[in-house]
Amino acid sequence: MSDRELTALYEEIADCPNCALARTRTQTVPGTGPAPADVMCIGEAPGAREDELGQPFVGPAGRLLDELLGAAGLSRESVYIANIVKCRPPGNRDPGPEEIAACRGYLERQIALVDPKVIVTLGRFSMAAWFPGESIGRIHGRARRVDGRLVMPMYHPAAALHRGDLRPALVADFQKLAELLAQAPGGGPPPEHSGEAGPAAAPAGAAASPAPPQAPLL
Repeated sequence: MSDRELTALYEEIADCPNCALARTRTQTVPGTGPAPADVMCIGEAPGAREDELGQPFVGPAGRLLDELLGAAGLSRESVYIANIVKCRPPGNRDPGPEEIAACRGYLERQIALVDPKVIVTLGRFSMAAWFPGESIGRIHGRARRVDGRLVMPMYHPAAALHRGDLRPALVADFQKLAELLAQAPGGGPPPEHSGEAGPAAAPAGAAASPAPPQAPLL
C-alpha cells in the first residue's frame, strides 16, 4: 500500500507548480528507498546531478553518505532518503523559506508513509524544521523524541567534503544510529554504539507556526 501511495505522491510532486523552482528544474527529486523504513535521512535540496537524474544524493555527497551508512551497519537500500525541497534551487543556492514551505506538505506525507523510527536531518535547513533557532554545531549528534520517533540532527555530508575537520564528527554521529534504533519502539537488542536522546521538538516543516517549548538536549 505504501509503495502505491508513494508512487502517487511522486507523480503529484512531478507536476508541482507551488513555487518558482518549478520553472527552473529539469525534474523533481522526490525521494528514494523502501516504505516503511526504520531510518529516514532528510537533506536540504537537490544539486545538479540530482536534478539531472531525479534521485537524491547521487553526487560526491551521496557517495560519502553511502560510506557513513555502511559504517553504521546500514545501506542505501535499507533507508529512505529525501530532501526538504524537491527541486534544485538555481546555482545550488540555499533553499528559500517560501520554497521550503511549498514542499512541507509533501515531506510530511512522506514521513507518514515511510513511518521511520529515526529521522536523520542532514544540514542546517532540514535541522531547522525540527529545531528552529538552533545551531547545528551545538546540537549535532543529539536526538530528541518527537511523536514517537527520534530525530537526530547531523552535518550535511557536503559540509564534510568541504571541511575535512567535520568528517570525524559526522562519522561518530552516524555510528550512534544503532543505539537510537534500539531505543525506538520495537527496537532490537542493545548495539555497540551509544547515542543520546531527549524529548519533544517542533513538528516537521519549515515556515511553521511557533514551535512548542523544547526540553534541553541531552
